[in-house]
Amino acid sequence: MEKTGEKLLLKKYGNRRLYDTARSTYVTLADVAEIIRKGTDVEVVDADTKQDVTSFILTQIVLEQARKKDALLPPELLHLIIRYGGNVLQEFFEKYLQHIITNYLEFRKAADDQFSRWVDLQKDYSDMARKTMEDLAARHPFMGAFPKSPGGKKK
Repeated sequence: MEKTGEKLLLKKYGNRRLYDTARSTYVTLADVAEIIRKGTDVEVVDADTKQDVTSFILTQIVLEQARKKDALLPPELLHLIIRYGGNVLQEFFEKYLQHIITNYLEFRKAADDQFSRWVDLQKDYSDMARKTMEDLAARHPFMGAFPKSPGGKKK
């Protein structure tokens, strides 16, 4: 797999086709999305100008996925993006949004792990309760052999 650093190199041709240099084959946006989901970053360069067009291609992928689901961002946020353009929002996206999403994903993983531990712990308690009940049932005939204490009966 031909990679630049840790990225898979794709070439974008004038006919809007993407070429996977590692597998020597053309790929679709859906193929690129799947490559990224599997953990490989990509770098996309224009075959003629050698300009990096990675952000443009990744934006196309996100927009295509949003089109299929009928929405990605709320209209209010899209209005702000258009109104204030690249200057204000580019800084926000570069500096903060990536950190926010990364922190959210880490929190979600930690919460999922904690929930999983609680489920396992509950299973352990259920097994202990079942065993305790079985032990008590096995001892019930033995416990019935002793007379009840005088304070245990109601008069």
